[in-house]
Amino acid sequence: MRYVQIDEVRVPTFVYGTAWKENETSRLTRMAIDAGFRGIDTANQRRHYHEAAVGEAVSEAIASGAVRRDELFLQSKFTSLGGQDHRLPYNGLAPVAVQVEQSFASTLEHFGIEHLDSYVLHGPTSRYGLARDDWESWGAMEKLHASGRARLLGISNVSIEQLEALVAGASVKPAVVQNRCFAAMGWDRTVREFCRASGILYQGFSLLTANPHAVNHRRTQELARKYGTGTAQVIFRFAQQAGIVPLTGTTSAAHMKQDIEAYGFELQASEVTECEGLFG
Repeated sequence: MRYVQIDEVRVPTFVYGTAWKENETSRLTRMAIDAGFRGIDTANQRRHYHEAAVGEAVSEAIASGAVRRDELFLQSKFTSLGGQDHRLPYNGLAPVAVQVEQSFASTLEHFGIEHLDSYVLHGPTSRYGLARDDWESWGAMEKLHASGRARLLGISNVSIEQLEALVAGASVKPAVVQNRCFAAMGWDRTVREFCRASGILYQGFSLLTANPHAVNHRRTQELARKYGTGTAQVIFRFAQQAGIVPLTGTTSAAHMKQDIEAYGFELQASEVTECEGLFG
């Protein structure tokens, strides 16, 4: 596993995503840790995640000696009411700042830890702009950061306009952005370029599932043959070399091992550039 340093936090450049795993969440999270993943992404949103099961797997891995807590990068999210179902991790009638605090406390309890490496706002409450609730959420997250319980702050599912507004108005700037990454949009080029210029780490999810045409493209297959690897690994290696921290949510032990093996080769600079524009 390779890492980048943000402030005093060591962040893996490959992260295992735990969405949509349901009753298999604990088993698959532990499988990912055993395969070598040291970054785990989840959310306190029972609608799409089973955070308690993620915490169970992490706690077991630490207790068994398979990994130390300081070797892991644990990232979760605050999800507002609009993104939740009836299984709320907070009092839905409470002020937004209280909801953030309650959700965060629940996350720490799920993991049995005292601090989270990265805490992410799961997305703005509206498609355009930042609403008052978004600013209240971020303000509450800034207090968690100031207390040392959330070492980094981030935002997910964000447009360039929303990100620019947050960076301009926040006391604590986001250190992480996590977006769905579409090849047809230049792999979210505009947001990525802003992140690069602003010193923000960009995490991309759905690199494979949102881009089957890229995975199956003739050029991807040629590169896979050239480097003796799979097409998925070509996409992941391209992403890493382009400054994207990819998330994978594979449920296959073999694919977990193969994905980490993406570190085993280097695309030429011209090939990275080619991949940036090839699939649009």
